[in-house]
This record gives sequence, C-alpha cells and structure tokens, in this order.
Amino acid sequence: MSVFEQQTRRKIPKSEVGVIHWLRKNLFSSAINSVLTLFALYVLFLIVPPLANWAFFDATFAPVTNDQCGREGACWRYIIEKFDLFIYGFYPAEFYWRPQLVLILAIVFTWMTQSLKQQYRHRIKFIAIIIIMYPIIAFFLLYGGMGLEVVETHKWGGLMLTIVVATVGIIASFPIGILLALGRQSKMPLIKFLSVIYIEFIRGLPLITILFMASVVLPLFFSQGMDIDKLLRALIGITLFQSVYIAEVIRGGLQAIPKGQYEAADAMGLSFVQKTGLIILPQALKISIPNIVGSFIALFKDTTLLLLIGLFDFLSMVHLTSSDELWLGRNTEGYVFVMAVTWVILYSMSRYSRKLEHKYNVEHKTHKR
Repeated sequence: MSVFEQQTRRKIPKSEVGVIHWLRKNLFSSAINSVLTLFALYVLFLIVPPLANWAFFDATFAPVTNDQCGREGACWRYIIEKFDLFIYGFYPAEFYWRPQLVLILAIVFTWMTQSLKQQYRHRIKFIAIIIIMYPIIAFFLLYGGMGLEVVETHKWGGLMLTIVVATVGIIASFPIGILLALGRQSKMPLIKFLSVIYIEFIRGLPLITILFMASVVLPLFFSQGMDIDKLLRALIGITLFQSVYIAEVIRGGLQAIPKGQYEAADAMGLSFVQKTGLIILPQALKISIPNIVGSFIALFKDTTLLLLIGLFDFLSMVHLTSSDELWLGRNTEGYVFVMAVTWVILYSMSRYSRKLEHKYNVEHKTHKR
C-alpha cells in the first residue's frame, strides 16, 4: 500500500468529526440555513477587517497629541489620558484607594459566600451579616466620615457612579419587590389594593419622570434650609421604580408554582411565614432568575439617564472628556470604550444568571441522574 493510500485511509480524529457534525447541525442543516450562514460570513467579512484596522492595526497608542493621532485609526491615547475621569469622575486622585478597596472587599465577600458549603450551619446568618455590613462599610469608604475626609457625591462620576447606582438599586429594590409581589398575591383586601395601586402607578411613569420628580419637584416640599443629597434622591427614585418590575417578575414566578405546593405546605401545618419562606418563595425565585437578571441589566443601562439630572455617569464622560480642547472630535473612541466595558459587565451578569439557573435547576439534576 502506498503512503498516499495510507494517509487517505487514516481515521479522522473525533475532534474533527465533532466539529463537522456541529457545523452541519447548526449552520448548514438546510439550504436556507446554508445561505444565511454564507450571507452572515460575507457581512462579517465586510465589517470585521475595517473595524480591526481602525481599532488595532492603524490605531495609535503612543503618547502623542490629538493632531498627531490622525483620523485613519483610533486614538486610544485619548482613553489613556482620560482614563481616571472615565472610571472615577471627579473623585480626588489621592483617594482612589477608597473605591478600589470597596471593589476588593466586594470580590472577597462574594468569594467567601460562594465558598461556604450548603451544609454550613450558620451560612444564612453569615450571608445576611455580609449583606447588611458591606453597604455600610462601602458608604463610609466612598463618602468619608469616621476619620476619613468627606468626598461630596457631586464629585462622584464615571464607571464608579454607574456601578454604585446600579448596585444600590438592585440590592434595595429586590426585597421591596418581593414584598410588593406577596402583597399583590395577599388575601387581605387592603394590602392587595395598596400594592396594586402602587405597582400600576409607578409602572405608568417613565424612569426619567421619576428622576425629575426626585431631583426638581421633591425639594419644593422641603422646609426652608432642608436639603437631601441629589444622589440619594436619585437612588430612592430608581429603587422605587425598579421594585415594581421586580415585583411583577416574582409575581409571575409565584403564579407558575403548582397549587399542590401550597396544599402540601398547609397539610404539613406550616405557618404563612414558614410556607412562604421555605416552600413557595424559593421556587418562585428559581423560576424567575432569567427575568430578574434581565430587569437588573435594564436597570444598569438606565443609569445613563442620570446625566439629565446633573450626575455624570460612565456614558456622560464621553461628551465631557471629548469637549476638552486638546481632544476634540474623539467621541467615537469614547463610545467604543464605554460600549466594550458595559458589554463585559452585562455579559458577565448574564453568564452568572445562567450559572445560577443550572445550579438551582432541580429538574435538570434529577433528569441527569
């Protein structure tokens, strides 16, 4: 047998077979799919090479001026020069260690809660203590007090402000949304009526209206000399707005639970609190994970409206920094940078939700066994 015949008759590796099978199944399963796949590849061919040339091959990273950068490629030197503004806003440079420490503590606390075993006796208490203590620690580190110099909230900005607003809105709106969902499902007419009125009223208002009311209208009702921080007012408005959407998402999860679960809990002699906290609510939250994370992602994107009430979030820094006479006309680089960072954050949230779905998907685990 010749060498050529030996090579042609060799066994195809399983990895190659798997790739070919995947391509046939997902991209070339039919004539229409094949045409669409080829069309998509052609569109990518038209978009990706010019974008790669602009972003990487023709881009400028060297320490040069705006005029020396040229217009053929991206001038990433602009992002490097304005990086601190994009991340921290007007926060004093000598105190950058404070938001950095807040981030490190968030990572450490998250790792600690994730590493605790399910069988750990005081796991719930430990997590509850972290949830209560961390916002207090973060506030004193960012704002100041207790020996730290105070940094007023009007100096906060950039990605730091966006993450603070989104995080506070997510954490604060979640328990309120649960209470509203349970209130709307309550058999007590007064509680149900108040919950429905609140939810439907807030849902009928756009977020920008609530932010304007919190920033402009609300101070009119204060007594003379009394003032509430603008950022605090925005946080309250965002929390009240987001809580109604969380409530509706969780209400959908509550309605998806079979009636037999309620009857089984009643047959066991559980109280309302025990039945809700141990049987009903965990199942509703598990069902609602994708929609809850979707609401959180929408909230993160809605933080761009803060600019309209005078707070400079991550996106608003593009207009602010590109207005510098030394870096005029570099909006494109700023928007691309903001888009890339935002996409990484939101994609990470989405992937984490998928992980939670898989972790708590009891039906999938049972079927796998």
